[in-house]
Amino acid sequence: MTPEKVYLVTIGTFILKAKRNSIPMLVASFLLLVFTSSGYSQALNLSKEDLIRYTSEWEGERFPDGRPKVPDDILERMKLVNIEEAWSVLRNEGYDYQFERGWKHVHPGGVLVGRALTTMYMPLRPDVDDEVRKAGEAAGRIGNEVSWPIDMLVPGDVYVADAWGREAGGVIIGGNLANSIFAKSGNGVVVDGEIRDLEQLEAIEGFNAFVRNWNPSYYWASMIAGINIPTRIGSVTVMPGDIVLGKREGIIFVPPHLAEKVVKTSEIVRLKDAFGVVRLKEGTYTPGQIDARWTEEINQDFEQWLEDHIDELPVPKEQVQELLKDRTW
Repeated sequence: MTPEKVYLVTIGTFILKAKRNSIPMLVASFLLLVFTSSGYSQALNLSKEDLIRYTSEWEGERFPDGRPKVPDDILERMKLVNIEEAWSVLRNEGYDYQFERGWKHVHPGGVLVGRALTTMYMPLRPDVDDEVRKAGEAAGRIGNEVSWPIDMLVPGDVYVADAWGREAGGVIIGGNLANSIFAKSGNGVVVDGEIRDLEQLEAIEGFNAFVRNWNPSYYWASMIAGINIPTRIGSVTVMPGDIVLGKREGIIFVPPHLAEKVVKTSEIVRLKDAFGVVRLKEGTYTPGQIDARWTEEINQDFEQWLEDHIDELPVPKEQVQELLKDRTW
């Protein structure tokens, strides 16, 4: 079977899975279109050209393979964004299905932020898997399939995997791989499935995993269908380079071109909340004035307050100066 036929069989299987599990057929059709038009220049991956095309709203820096590279300072600032603020921005931009709940955490209460490196797994089919392995070997991949995406991780990445909810035999991460993931990315994972070795994972300080459950089994019933391709995580379509924001409520996936807007909106809300609390305690304004759209008088008071307290605010001085310059509230 040629690599081209492998991809068609794999995506055909995905479409059948979509019908059985109510996955939006738009996503399945999109994947079929990508894999039948990309020329298979990179085994199991989108080509650089395809990845750029399907993330065309991102105009910033990219990794060599075309994956969007949102700046590190935006990732750092994203850690203080709450889920509700991010959801509101994305909803207003027409992105209605970016949040997924129902997770178990390795370190409950920990925050997970990073750039998504996506992987899709499917139920094992030996004839297809044989060809997938051959394609992987031809592309220079080493070892078992579960290590392939891990070898690609760089600092700031979050390994995002659709493990199709498999229980026994579908476990794709354990203690050894988790240590490798953290060593390469300094970050954690999102697995729409189950993983093993919880006690070993808990011992990795700073490693946070959002998973569906824990399982003592090992990997034998799955196969990789694609790396750095559009991937379904619950009800969300995740693209390579999306920004993962995981907190206690769940995970929201932020398209790269909206990451800075999410961060700045959150910072404005944080500052306005702090200002509002001060002025309400002073009795300067009524709750009705603070909760309504602010008048120009209140906006000017807010700007002066920012300048007067710029070194003691819950947002770094440099960001406050940028917000004052843009006056985006």
